[in-house]
Amino acid sequence: MKDTVSVFWFRRDLRLDDNVGLYQALKSGHPVLPIFIFDTEILGQLPEKDARVGFIQERLQQLHQKLASDYGSGLAQFHGTPKTVFQKLTQEFDVKAVYTNHDYEPYAKKRDKEISDFLSRIDIDFKTFKDQVIFEKSEVVKDDGNPYVVYTPYMKKWKENFNPPIHLVNYDTLPLLPEKLYKPNSLPKLSLKTIGFEASEIKVRDYKVSSELIQKYPETRDYPAKEYGTSHLGPHLRFGTVSIRKMIKKAISEKNETFWNELIWREFFMQILWHYPHTVNEAFKPKYDRIIWRNNEEDFERWKSGQTGYVLVDAGMRELNATGHMHNRVRMLVASFLCKHLLIDWRWGEAYFAEKLLDYEMASNVGNWQWAAGSGVDAAPYFRIFNPMTQVEKFDKEREYINQWVPELQELTYPSPIVDHKMARERCLKVYKEAVG
Repeated sequence: MKDTVSVFWFRRDLRLDDNVGLYQALKSGHPVLPIFIFDTEILGQLPEKDARVGFIQERLQQLHQKLASDYGSGLAQFHGTPKTVFQKLTQEFDVKAVYTNHDYEPYAKKRDKEISDFLSRIDIDFKTFKDQVIFEKSEVVKDDGNPYVVYTPYMKKWKENFNPPIHLVNYDTLPLLPEKLYKPNSLPKLSLKTIGFEASEIKVRDYKVSSELIQKYPETRDYPAKEYGTSHLGPHLRFGTVSIRKMIKKAISEKNETFWNELIWREFFMQILWHYPHTVNEAFKPKYDRIIWRNNEEDFERWKSGQTGYVLVDAGMRELNATGHMHNRVRMLVASFLCKHLLIDWRWGEAYFAEKLLDYEMASNVGNWQWAAGSGVDAAPYFRIFNPMTQVEKFDKEREYINQWVPELQELTYPSPIVDHKMARERCLKVYKEAVG
């Protein structure tokens, strides 16, 4: 006789509290078996010391221990393709339904359709819920039903549609856990080594969303030397170790529009990716795919390693390589420098950031790289080209950030600039004008 369960599939929601899909699973009337799948389709593309995999595994261990010690349950971990895992689970258990939260990236949509189709053939419901955003898909659109492609009007409509009693409900799972979880003798656990990975020296930092940080955020967020000018919230939203509803509540309670607007930017890019999935590989504005990129591999290597001779660019790339983090203001500069000064395809930079950033989210990464290249949804013309010298004077005047990451600046070992700014600017304008008119 097989045990009857509802399955909850953890993905980008690695927390027990305020988790919509988990809450709905716990209310299903059947014991809930929580699972996580280390998807070989995704892991196969990652380096063996990927810090994000280490963070996920560490977080899963914490969740498992909490479920085991407090509720006599646990979190079952699997390594394989999702379809193979569900074939196994449906043979071992009488699965009444599978619950999970929405994921919006192209691979996730394809994967979820495959799982939904498989389960429906054996009469098992696949129930998915909105959890990682306040608004998704076509919930914030123009009056004519078309998606917004400019941030400010999207943000204004987002706020018009926002209703705290509806959108900031707390899905209080914790009181349901003691009675509703499946209580097995043992559940499969996996180490990093088992799934083919090693521990990374790079670690995800704790986020800090204090009242002080939010109140000072408009004044401090553009200065990379300020230790807590930014919240380090990105990876935690990416992997769902914190609820977006709690962060929106915090921003509203502090009455800080700037911090709130940054959270809305994330949802803006998510709906762009949803409506325009081709932007992962193609320019949002098609004529920008006519640009003839130089794509010099030696220049690309110097950019990656922080050896361009432009100090703020180099500081940013070295911070990224050492920590998996880069300050947002510096991200804009290094991306603009790659596309405009070196005329290297934004897709090369996007792929490198995807490999290195702890807070990598496809929607924001693609959206911001296309913004830097001028090919995306931004309304500004392509001839916006950041000057890497004046950016230093504006945002790191005392050279604190630069001195931290480029300590050899005053020594003969520091390279000369890879390209002359004036020449690069003129070359960029010429190449772009020839391509897009």
